[in-house]
Amino acid sequence: MWAVFKKELKSYFLSPIGYIVIAVFMLIYSIFFYLTTISYGSIFMGDLYYASARYGLLLMVPLLTMRMFSEERKSGTEQLLLTSPRSVTSIVLGKFFAAVAVILITLVLSIIYAVIISFFGNVYVPTLIITMLGFLLVAMAAISIGMLASSITENQIISAIITIGVLVAPWFLVDISDIFSSIDLIGKFLKFPNGLISVSDTIGLVSITITCILITIILIKRRKTVK
Repeated sequence: MWAVFKKELKSYFLSPIGYIVIAVFMLIYSIFFYLTTISYGSIFMGDLYYASARYGLLLMVPLLTMRMFSEERKSGTEQLLLTSPRSVTSIVLGKFFAAVAVILITLVLSIIYAVIISFFGNVYVPTLIITMLGFLLVAMAAISIGMLASSITENQIISAIITIGVLVAPWFLVDISDIFSSIDLIGKFLKFPNGLISVSDTIGLVSITITCILITIILIKRRKTVK
């Protein structure tokens, strides 16, 4: 897994994708930092991370994940990948954690906004840490969804559209039935910005992540067996 992780992380920064994701995410952070904090003279950072999770991840996760397996299938290199001595599980996890690492970099860089606020008031560090933890859990769940979408199609655009659709659909479907709240990532993030760790929401986000990863592994193993 470590070798795949290093290769995938390196590939993000040997191409413009990694830099674009970090730059655009920091721009998104900055915009919402102004809209939710500076303009109101507030030291509460929860709204910043909520808005960034809701809209930033919606834009950036598809960009990170759409090429994970789609590109391999389209270029014909998937067969080489599947016949390598590495296990499918290590390949999937390596790709997954490489994408998570890119988001984690942006999250660490966002601490600069807490530093700025500290000049004007006290930043409650425990709440900030809990909020960032929730953000990371949502990001991991979103990435696992994007990775699954990438594994079922060789078209990167279709992969991105599927990812966006799955992330956005629960925002509207929860009004139709509460059953859709189980896949509403942003809904599961609501308590974290207030410094509250919800066991049910945490388990829900982790469950979505693990489920999507397992399904991805199963699908790729099936293709490996067929080939």
